[in-house]
Amino acid sequence: MTVTDFPTTASGVRSPIPDLHAPSPGERALAAARFQLAEASRFLGLDDGMHHMLATPRRSLTVSVPVRREDGRLEVVQGHRVQHNLSRGPAKGGIRFHPATDLAEVTALAMWMTWKCALVGIPYGGAKGGVAVDPATLTTRELERVTRRYVNEILPLIGPEKDIPAPDVGTDEQTMAWIMDTYSANAGYSVPGVVTGKPTALGGSLGRAGATSRGVQIAALQALARTRGARSPEGTTVAVQGFGKVGALAAQYLADAGCRVVAVSDAGGAVVRPSGLDVAALRAHAAETGTVHGYRDADPLSRDELLELDVDVLVPAALEGVITADNAPRVRARLVVEGANGPTTPEADLILAGNGTTVVPDILANAGGVIVSYLEWVQNTQAYSWSAGEVEVKLRDLMENAYRAVADLAAERDLTLRQAAHAIGVGRVAEAHRMRGLYP
Repeated sequence: MTVTDFPTTASGVRSPIPDLHAPSPGERALAAARFQLAEASRFLGLDDGMHHMLATPRRSLTVSVPVRREDGRLEVVQGHRVQHNLSRGPAKGGIRFHPATDLAEVTALAMWMTWKCALVGIPYGGAKGGVAVDPATLTTRELERVTRRYVNEILPLIGPEKDIPAPDVGTDEQTMAWIMDTYSANAGYSVPGVVTGKPTALGGSLGRAGATSRGVQIAALQALARTRGARSPEGTTVAVQGFGKVGALAAQYLADAGCRVVAVSDAGGAVVRPSGLDVAALRAHAAETGTVHGYRDADPLSRDELLELDVDVLVPAALEGVITADNAPRVRARLVVEGANGPTTPEADLILAGNGTTVVPDILANAGGVIVSYLEWVQNTQAYSWSAGEVEVKLRDLMENAYRAVADLAAERDLTLRQAAHAIGVGRVAEAHRMRGLYP
């Protein structure tokens, strides 16, 4: 990773800026993750050995996944599973099916998951998995074959006490059902706790489907209440980039809280309506057509323009690296709430901070999913279940407690919310390493 100096950050620490012109999006994401760790390590005064250990994944596995297509052709795709850190508990992290998935991207996502779990106080380490395939090009039977073969290849790594996968980009509760069944068939008995995000009929938790989106809503409302010039959600304008599993429900929850969602985008296009979108109707349109493009009660908009709209809140909820040094100077939202993992590059972070924009970082804003995954796992291991109301109360408590801790540290030490969140998350993992010691 190539580094150069950049000016002093809000913490007063001079940090290297990563090479964000790496060949692949995954390598750029990993450069950003390593940069954020380096900043936190300097702030915490960690020695080089501890920093290096935290920067190095515990285990990385790359596998070949053969799939028999419906026409008889045999294709081979590549899959990965990375366990970044296990010092605070079993590994936890989603599995994504996306053609751009590579080992560098999965490593970055696993690292962010480690800090996220520590930040919100749940006893997990970070992991991530992925298969470099476009699920839209597969039939249901082909998708099942890919899933089951991939799981069979990573079988030695996963288990309810070792590594618990969950849905991510391109996967859903049906994918988790196939994973659970494959693992259970090999074990010889039903093991619901091997994955989270399952259908409720198989031990999934009530409230899991919209948990990440609910966490985004909670983080956004906390930020609106606690930032300078605090305001209520009523009339607050919102733009959501990415109208998928996270973005669509986040838009709905923010609208339900009184916010005015004026623009959304997905892979097919973007739409805007200054007076406010009917989010429920737009979700129905997207479910029917596969995209927000062509929605009759709004005007078309380019996806790039959405990021630069004059709104109060911008929610990037798609993939990493969408707010960059190139477009950050044109971002006019005063509050950015990261529903996606790594949507803002380190260079863009500096520009947004310099322009007075508050960024609620991904490891805080989108932690709702892993929180309710943890609650699902607890229910599975105890053969017990909570009501949807109980799950939401527990989710809200953990999210609000984490937000308060981050905001208080940021105010006390003149940090950005991202710097404070990483200081807390990285600090807790480093403390666990010190307390456990080194074996042998």
